[in-house]
Amino acid sequence: MDKKVRIIFSPEAEKIYNYLNEKASFSKNEKIILNAANKKIALIKDNIHYGDPIAKKLIPKEYKIKYGVVNLFRVELPKFWRMLYTLTNGNSEIEIIAFILDVIDHKEYNKKFAYKKK
Repeated sequence: MDKKVRIIFSPEAEKIYNYLNEKASFSKNEKIILNAANKKIALIKDNIHYGDPIAKKLIPKEYKIKYGVVNLFRVELPKFWRMLYTLTNGNSEIEIIAFILDVIDHKEYNKKFAYKKK
């Protein structure tokens, strides 16, 4: 029996997702990013390991502390945006939760992962 995959947004990711939804009707950039995010979410539902795994040692402390993250996946979006998610078991043995932690632009992503500008 296949496990059901449920997508849940962190408050931070939900805020950005709602922002993209609001702006998409009159902003081409936001519409492009929102459409891509929705497509990627569908792909994650089909294959929970769709994203690029991030090495455990590179997982930002913020995620470990706030959400107890032990695995992290990155999905690339247009305009150098990224979507970050973690996988957890749901409340039952028949469910997996893909917890969307962040939908962020390149600058925020670099800050979160403490990448230095060259």
